[in-house]
Amino acid sequence: MNYKMIGRFIAQIILIEAAFMVPPAVISLCNQETGAFLGFLYTVCMLLAAFGILMLMCRKAPSKLTAHEGLVCVGISWIILSLFGALPFFFSGEAQFNRYIDCFFECVSGFTTTGSSILSDVEALPKGLLYWRSFSNWLGGMGVLVFLLALAPNAKGSGFTIHLLRAESPGPDVGKIVPKMRNSAAIPYVIYISLTVVNLLLLLIGGMSLFDAVCTAMSTAGTGGFGIRNSSFGDFTPYIQIVTTVFMALFGINFSVYYLLLLKQVKHLWKDEEIRLYLGIILVATGLIAWNIGSMYTSLGEAVRHAVFQVVSIITTTGFASTDFDLWPSFSKAIILLLMIVGACAGSTGGGLKCSRLILILRTLRRNIRQLLNPQQVQVIRLNGRVVDERVLSNTNGYLAAYVLILFVSFAVVSIDPINYSVATNFTAVLNCFNNIGPGLEQVGPTCNFYAYSDVSKLVLCFNMLAGRLEIFPILVLLSR
Repeated sequence: MNYKMIGRFIAQIILIEAAFMVPPAVISLCNQETGAFLGFLYTVCMLLAAFGILMLMCRKAPSKLTAHEGLVCVGISWIILSLFGALPFFFSGEAQFNRYIDCFFECVSGFTTTGSSILSDVEALPKGLLYWRSFSNWLGGMGVLVFLLALAPNAKGSGFTIHLLRAESPGPDVGKIVPKMRNSAAIPYVIYISLTVVNLLLLLIGGMSLFDAVCTAMSTAGTGGFGIRNSSFGDFTPYIQIVTTVFMALFGINFSVYYLLLLKQVKHLWKDEEIRLYLGIILVATGLIAWNIGSMYTSLGEAVRHAVFQVVSIITTTGFASTDFDLWPSFSKAIILLLMIVGACAGSTGGGLKCSRLILILRTLRRNIRQLLNPQQVQVIRLNGRVVDERVLSNTNGYLAAYVLILFVSFAVVSIDPINYSVATNFTAVLNCFNNIGPGLEQVGPTCNFYAYSDVSKLVLCFNMLAGRLEIFPILVLLSR
């Protein structure tokens, strides 16, 4: 194991996190939020000290990085980011952040773009901390390691390899967009930033203040769901809700598709089976829910607006709420529960199982049935007209097995919690943290929070959030010899 290279890599991650804490510190200073400013100041000093120590200890590190070491780098980096990222909350002196475990839960939820929260009064937070929460959503959406890859002056031989990109990027298989690794990492970030800016401008046109629009655009882009109001999106105008619905859907699409559109290869968009499934699920689910909840609202248009907002919010694992969907009929909540599992497209900022992985699982099942009927016939699985490598299918089956095992073990552990919540509450709490969605049902629904859970349950849910965001394997590697 190349420990020095791993240490050197983590040192660079720590330095980047310190730099990212400067803007919220300035915001806190400008708004005379002394506690929040000191929280960021103390944390930046600790980060710089940790950076210096690691760089001193890991000087002259070999540059080679294996796939195994890439997974270790990713897993450790995200844990370190969350441990340090929680400190501004803790040092701020805010009453809602008087326990470090709650700060850690909030920060893990932010970086993994989950959006689950322990806060009961979001609007009471200083603006510096509100910005840091939303920025953690934005940074975690595309991935801080992808950002570092984009900045790397020379990816080849520096340890910033495709192993890191594959370990952090969501989906059953990740490859290069273009031949150079640095450009493969930079292109999605350029698209990501551009979409965020367009979303921000449209929110400003809708009458949002600059600060609110920035925070909302960042949480939307990362499909993170950290809101700036206690009602999430319930108090916003229909225009703001519609704009956010459109951009949640856009951020749930594979970013390589946008690159192909820039190259004017529009035909690939219509041939992409994952996008067709993704949009088809949104349309069907919206129609069924709007029909089911129509009598609960004053008009069909209002019912459709809330239905499509929640469908897109859940399938993209954003977690915003325009209404309390926990009050919807059982049929609508059942659809919401299924959408929580499905998730968005691979290569997007969304979490969940992913539409492409669902296609591969269903086609593997169909192939197995056909092979039982015709043992001598050779069966191949295709996606978008291309034969899927057996290695990808094996990884998908392994992912599914790990997904189910972790889901039910975590559910069993959380169910022991002294708070004694219902089965629906505990299951959706685990499911939503694992799929990086945010709100669940009943006591962890869109109008509730996770504060009452014990420290053990919160640690289990943090593990679920990290495992879900990093596609399970980088976290499992850390637990293996």
